[in-house]
Amino acid sequence: MGLCAGKPSNVAHVSSTQLIKDAINQRERKKDSRTSSLKKVSKKSADEVVNLPNNLKTFTLNDLKAATKHFRSDSLIGEGGFGRVYKGWIDETTFAPAKPGTGLVVAVKVLKSDSHQGHREWLTEVDYMGKLCHKNLVKLIGYCQECESRLLVYEFMPKGCLENHLFRKGVEPIAWATRMRIAIDVARGLAFLHSKEPSIIYRDLKASNILLSSEFTARLSDFGLARNGPVGDNTHVSTRVVGTSGYAAPEYIATGHLTTSNDVYSFGVVLLELLSGRRAIADERGVEETLVEWVMPFLNENRGVFRIMDTRLGGRYSKKGAQAVVALALRCLHKDSKYRPAMDEVVTSLEEITNTPKNVLEVSSLAPSLRSS
Repeated sequence: MGLCAGKPSNVAHVSSTQLIKDAINQRERKKDSRTSSLKKVSKKSADEVVNLPNNLKTFTLNDLKAATKHFRSDSLIGEGGFGRVYKGWIDETTFAPAKPGTGLVVAVKVLKSDSHQGHREWLTEVDYMGKLCHKNLVKLIGYCQECESRLLVYEFMPKGCLENHLFRKGVEPIAWATRMRIAIDVARGLAFLHSKEPSIIYRDLKASNILLSSEFTARLSDFGLARNGPVGDNTHVSTRVVGTSGYAAPEYIATGHLTTSNDVYSFGVVLLELLSGRRAIADERGVEETLVEWVMPFLNENRGVFRIMDTRLGGRYSKKGAQAVVALALRCLHKDSKYRPAMDEVVTSLEEITNTPKNVLEVSSLAPSLRSS
């Protein structure tokens, strides 16, 4: 669940036949001088330990109650299967609770007390986000674990999640240039994860997990489903299938084989959402249809690209740029994963598209290449 302002829509996590959320295989890490151990709360898993970085602030439950006005309803900014997210205030230096409207604004995510599966994801998120630092990843400030209470404290993202800006009624539509900046930010975040050794596969890229700063800088949030990629001669990691319907790569759904190209596919879906303003899965007259299924027939037409574009843009976008982005999205969505580009290549392509002067090529000149993609 992302730290969205407002309640995100209910998007189902499904399994190998319908992508149902399943348990995450916890990674065993060697201790080093910079890590400390945190035991799981569940009695069934009391002996399991995850190594955590000690650079995170350890909050008490009373601290976070004071910071969020005792989790009052007027502090609630998001809610989902994981639990609830509250707005709070802490001192910028000491991280002690501060009066509302003063100090550093934070988002406090509270895990449901009866969610054993959620606790595993909570541990995974602390493990990854406590060690990763990048301008396109949400910053984790600290955590709290007392008795059955488990909470995470993040930097607050004033614009909430991308999902709300693209799909919520009454919200001012995002301008074309801003959508492209968001796409580049997300691509950079994924490229950073994939560049690690071993690579980190995000595994749950979707509009609700993309958070926006006051300047619409995009940052990835919610690393509960993240997983280390293959090492050595291994071509993939075998996992149980988890993720969100409409975003997951077809070969991953079919086999459970996890690679960085799975994230590339999900990014292709997000690109289509930015272009079309349509959800990854839509209910049309009682029949669910994925965005990828909806888009493909239009791309067989000479000017079909413009039929998929978000009407709320009012035609205020680069026609050449839109076609180039669609062509890139199709590469990311290729059925054969080995033909998908790497995320660093995607970043370069998007930067070239956005930096190219408008109307250098005629609109019709890219149509044949789109149809053959």
